[in-house]
Amino acid sequence: MISHLVQLWSNDDGQDIAEYAVMLAVILVIVVGTIRLIGSNSNTVFSQAASSIQ
Repeated sequence: MISHLVQLWSNDDGQDIAEYAVMLAVILVIVVGTIRLIGSNSNTVFSQAASSIQ
């Protein structure tokens, strides 16, 4: 029984997929946040540039 529990505890076959899913989720949150930040800032810059040209 103890050897079976040790085998279950050390078995990490499915762990890799979960780790990749968590890493992908974190990367997507960072990318989406960065794109939203850059998008709003670039909109402000282009609006100010267009106002100064007119």
